[in-house]
Amino acid sequence: MATAKTKKIKPAVETPANGRVRGQGAQTVYERLRQSILELELEPGSPLDESSLSEQFQMSRTPIREALVRLSGEGLVTTLPNRNTVVATIDFVRLPLYFEALTLMYRVTTRSAAVHRRPEHLVAIRSFEAAYSEAVGRRDALGMIQTNRDFHMAIAEAGGNIYFTNLFGRLLDEGRRILRLYYSSFDDKLPRQYVDEHGAMVTAIEAGNADLADQLGAEHAAQIVRQIQSYIGRDTAAQITLTETR
Repeated sequence: MATAKTKKIKPAVETPANGRVRGQGAQTVYERLRQSILELELEPGSPLDESSLSEQFQMSRTPIREALVRLSGEGLVTTLPNRNTVVATIDFVRLPLYFEALTLMYRVTTRSAAVHRRPEHLVAIRSFEAAYSEAVGRRDALGMIQTNRDFHMAIAEAGGNIYFTNLFGRLLDEGRRILRLYYSSFDDKLPRQYVDEHGAMVTAIEAGNADLADQLGAEHAAQIVRQIQSYIGRDTAAQITLTETR
């Protein structure tokens, strides 16, 4: 999808003049690299050299290394056999398998939440639903990605099955850049009907209607999959056309 290239990240100088306490360097590097990766500014396969990053951020290599370890845990970077670190690739070949697993987890977690939810769960779910809606209104893509995860993880936690919750969390983290493509397909202006799908799921969960919750989870996943597949298809066709005209 993309060629590997090194891009500059705006440095954050670790000095008292910045008002930042020492020890926050790793968090700063993590947040900036993570944003660049999720925004696809750092393309899949881009090298992440510790020495170069240390110069860019004007920090020692220790916070750089700590940040890369965190990003690796989220599946956003990969350490190669030669110990070089690169932005993790998006495996489009295995995407149908990913979608299959994701759809199943949308269904099972929403169904389970309808059966096992407690009042405190509904408070958390409603809170994240509102936060997601606000992010959509701001056309804040990274905010949408995070609050969407928070919303669905709150639903999973309401279901009470730690295995479902852990697996769903891994899938949502792995799909963050896929979700970025999804929002890009709308130019980050998400139709209101997709926001309303969250509300319908919450209503079904609150009513304890497991069958409807399952159905809505499946439909929600299906429209995401269709939109992403359509977007990827258009992008691939555009790249082929561009290559043919050169």
